[in-house]
Amino acid sequence: MKRRNMEVGICGIAALILFALPHAVSGKNRTDSLTMVVGTYNDGASKGIRTYGFNQDNGKISKMKSLVPIDNPSYLAISAEGRHIYAVSEMDDSTAALNDLDFDIRSGMMKLANSFLTKGSDPCYVSENGKTAIVANYGGGSMTVFPISEDGSLQQADTVIEGGIGGPDASRQGKAHVHCTCFSPDGKFVFISDFSSDSLLRFTISESNGGIPGKSDKGNADHGLEAGAGPGMTGRKGFAVGNDFGPRHIIFDKGGRNLYVIGELSGAIDVFSYRNGEIHLKQSILADEAKARGAADIHISPDGKFLYASCRLKNDGIAIFKIDRTTGTLAKTGYRTTGKHPRNFAITPNGKFLLVACRDDNEIQVFKRNPNTGSLTRTKNGLSLKKPVCIKFADAKSHLSK
Repeated sequence: MKRRNMEVGICGIAALILFALPHAVSGKNRTDSLTMVVGTYNDGASKGIRTYGFNQDNGKISKMKSLVPIDNPSYLAISAEGRHIYAVSEMDDSTAALNDLDFDIRSGMMKLANSFLTKGSDPCYVSENGKTAIVANYGGGSMTVFPISEDGSLQQADTVIEGGIGGPDASRQGKAHVHCTCFSPDGKFVFISDFSSDSLLRFTISESNGGIPGKSDKGNADHGLEAGAGPGMTGRKGFAVGNDFGPRHIIFDKGGRNLYVIGELSGAIDVFSYRNGEIHLKQSILADEAKARGAADIHISPDGKFLYASCRLKNDGIAIFKIDRTTGTLAKTGYRTTGKHPRNFAITPNGKFLLVACRDDNEIQVFKRNPNTGSLTRTKNGLSLKKPVCIKFADAKSHLSK
C-alpha cells in the first residue's frame, strides 16, 4: 500500500482507542472498569481492532478481550444504541471502506458484520447520529453518507459530496481534502472541515433521511460556512476559519453554545459562538507554538472546564487551555510533552485520566489529570502497541438505555 508523508497527508498510519463501560449502572455509582477498544494499522505486528480492560480509577490496562482483523482502522464511532462500531479502513485506493462491527459493550466482544466502500480514498473520520454515518475522505477530498437502519446496522452509501480547494499552501492544499464530520448538538446540522479550502461547510439535516441532501439537490442545499468561493466551491457561502488555517477537528461544548476548530496548518484554535446553525468568530488562540503545522485533535474535559489540543511534528505534546464558563473563550495554562506524534487522545468519563496515542513511539501513554488546574502527570501505566493514533469513549449506560 502506498503511504503518504505525514507532513503532507494527515490521516496517516493509525489506530484508535475507544472506551466503553462493561455494564449499565445508575446514579453516581459508576463502575471504574471500562473496555478499551484499539484499532491499528496492519504492519505485521498489528491486525486491526482489539479490546482491553481499563480501570478509570487507577489508570491500569488489563488483558486483551477481543480482536477483529480489519485493514487500517484509523477512526471509528459507536452507534447510537451502542451495539455497533463503525470503523473506517483508511486505504489510499478504491478498497477504502467503512466497516460495521457488532459490538457488546459489556463484554468488549466484537464481530465484523459488513463492509461498504466509501467511494473516496483515505477515509480518516466517521461520526453518526443514529440515522446516518458520515465519513470524511481525506485523500478523496469528499464526504460519504451512509444510512443506518433502525437496528443500527449500516447500509450502503447513497451520497458523496466533494470538498474544495483554494488555500494558499500548494503542497498541502493543492487538492481537495476533507477531514472531520461533526453533528451539531441541536440535531439540525452537520459541520465539515474542508481542509484545502480553509473552510467549514454546513449542511442541514433533513427530516426524511436524518442526513444531508444528496448530490441531485446539492444546489439547493444549505451549504453555509466557508472562507471565500475558491475553485470547487461554487454555490457555497459562509464564514472564514482563517487563511492558511487547514481546519482539522471540530467539537462543540456540552451546552451547544460554542464551537471549536483546530487548524492543522496554523496551529491555532478558533472559537465560534453557535446558535441555530450560525457561527461567529470570537477568538483565535495558538496551540502549536512550535509552528510545526501538525496540530491534530481537541477534546474538552467532562466537567467542561478545560480544553486540550494535541500538537505533532515538533515539540510533540498536549496544549492545555482553561475555558471561560461565561464566554467559552480560552486561556492557555500549560503544555505537556508526550511521546512522538500524538495524533489523538481521550479523557476518561470520570475525567481522571487522559490517554495519548503516540503513533511513532508505538505506545499509549496514560496521564493523570488535575481537575483544578488541568495539568497532566504521566503515570507508569501504558500499553506498547504498533502505531496508535486516535481515542474515543462510549458509556454503556447512555448507549444501552436508548
